[in-house]
Amino acid sequence: MTAPRPADRKTFGRLSLPERAFVADALRTETVGGVLLLLAAIAALLWANIPGLHTSYETVAHFHAGPAVLGLHLSVAHWAADGLLAVFFFVAGIELKRELVAGDLRDPRAAILPVVAALCGMAAPAAVYALTNVTGGGSLGGWAVPTATDIAFALAVLAVIGTALPSALRAFLLTLAVVDDLFAILIIAVFFTDRLNLPALGGAVAGLVVFWLLLRKGVRGWYVYVPLALVIWGLMYNSGVHATIAGVAMGLMLRCTTRDGESRSPGERIEHLVRPLSAGLAVPLFALFSAGVSVSGGALADVFTKPETLGVVLGLVVGKTLGVFGGTWLTARFTRASLSEDLAWADVFALATLAGIGFTVSLLIGELAFEGDAVLTDEVKAAVLTGSVIAAALATVLLKIRNAKYRRLCEAEERDDDHDGIPDVYEEDDPAYHLRMADMLERKAAEHRRIAAEKAAERARLRAEVPGGAGEQNDSPA
Repeated sequence: MTAPRPADRKTFGRLSLPERAFVADALRTETVGGVLLLLAAIAALLWANIPGLHTSYETVAHFHAGPAVLGLHLSVAHWAADGLLAVFFFVAGIELKRELVAGDLRDPRAAILPVVAALCGMAAPAAVYALTNVTGGGSLGGWAVPTATDIAFALAVLAVIGTALPSALRAFLLTLAVVDDLFAILIIAVFFTDRLNLPALGGAVAGLVVFWLLLRKGVRGWYVYVPLALVIWGLMYNSGVHATIAGVAMGLMLRCTTRDGESRSPGERIEHLVRPLSAGLAVPLFALFSAGVSVSGGALADVFTKPETLGVVLGLVVGKTLGVFGGTWLTARFTRASLSEDLAWADVFALATLAGIGFTVSLLIGELAFEGDAVLTDEVKAAVLTGSVIAAALATVLLKIRNAKYRRLCEAEERDDDHDGIPDVYEEDDPAYHLRMADMLERKAAEHRRIAAEKAAERARLRAEVPGGAGEQNDSPA
């Protein structure tokens, strides 16, 4: 089968069957994790704002534990941000590696759409934030806060509102978030490393080399890799580079291509094991100890009056939407790719508003950008929450308008009339599929003919019995 010419390519066209299966599995876990993330954020807000509980929240979040001699005597909130999120970024690293070697990003023609959309979806919010703060006299330090999309939170919104997005749109959102995470990681590594401990950094790099060599040699066993990963993480933390970079690096080293006799690559197997830990525990706990900001009428008013917080809200709601939509439209325009016949540009715009939900990475970058200013940090967190809620509300309205259309598309994608476990839309070019369907329909037709013949015979018998039967009025008993 020859590759489609550029003029024939469809933007948001049907996924391949293996890619569809992978995306469906990944999105199920992310959706469950997103609901837990949403519940954790609500719990954090309640815990931090109920008068009788606020003090206990602060006490727990700032409780320190860990070996001071190793430079790891950290607060609970710090452990959540630097430790647990390393698991999240480890999964992100595996996802990125898989996309690069076996997924959509492997093909430059397919990769250009999510990459350009993600880049524009990060540049536009940063520009909106910068413009807001230049004109308002605020700090430019938070330019990176509104650049990240939280895929789990976005999928949780879809689950809560009951919207059935076609698999192509969901896959685009997932790939967009993977590329988004990559650039967020680069931003954290480049712009939020203010000091370097070269011996610790050298030790972390040496540990990563050992990790890679063990993988190359085919060494197996969690008891080898988990202790080594903890050492690498500890050294990376003490090096001055954000510790989550260690998770990404290890994720990128895993092999994500299959060999003879393998149904899944090592990267996919490990991702399948670790993703529930990331989505179900690591990220919700981070949200629990990061989203607990004071929410009052005055605090919410400040979100829309201070340039730093207003820049975050506008960056998420306006910048993300325009960036993702504009990047997608420009890519389709200049690569001669046409939009799938089943969708309209209004669907892409609605999806772009959903990309404005920035939570996990936005909260992390907010903490890094305004470290040392606790008041502004909390205000920026409140702005992230506010902007994400507004983006979610807009996406809900826009997606609900087209939800009936999405449901019909999803039903068509799932239909399996020949009951072979493969959706019919993937077998339309297979002669065997049509022969199976013809055989099934012939058997059904024969069954209906048999039933019709029986009913006709029964009706004829009843008609024959009526004239001389006991049912006649003259022959009825007195």
